[in-house]
Amino acid sequence: MSSATSAKDQPQVTDTMLISRIRAGEEDALATLHDRYAQVVYSVALRVLGDTTQAEDVLQEIFLQIWRNPEAFDSSRGSLGAWLAVIARHRAIDQLRRRHPEMDIEDVVVSVDSNLEQMADRNMTVARVRSAVEQLPPEQRKPLELAFFQGLTHTEIAAKTGEPLGTVKTRIRSALLSLRKVLVA
Repeated sequence: MSSATSAKDQPQVTDTMLISRIRAGEEDALATLHDRYAQVVYSVALRVLGDTTQAEDVLQEIFLQIWRNPEAFDSSRGSLGAWLAVIARHRAIDQLRRRHPEMDIEDVVVSVDSNLEQMADRNMTVARVRSAVEQLPPEQRKPLELAFFQGLTHTEIAAKTGEPLGTVKTRIRSALLSLRKVLVA
């Protein structure tokens, strides 16, 4: 199966189908589910805990729970994404209670984006962009990163790298054109 076919088929696989496949012991179904919702779970846990390591622990616990007990999710009660966000919040609060028992949990405010599908699509796009940037030649990637991630102007990049201003502009433009080709395909 080609990667283009795989990408086309993936949105057709529903969460309920994935849970059924997990019940049957299919590890690739759990991997697909993880790819689909890991960022949502991690984000919720991170908002509550404010600690990346503990948020990663919550993420791992939740997906292990799904693997061990996929029957815990009841599709008649709501969407899998919302259920995972709630579970992540509860697990994170439990971990926060263990960490700071003197803290009042009612003071913790967590907003959960109601449009989880849009967030998942955005996360997939970000992953594609990161991958495309990593594939750029270093002479194009470096000025692009300096411009977009450090906010440097073309002139500042030229001064920092010692490259002529025209070369910096050309490399950034070439990098952007390369990224556009990858993302449009």
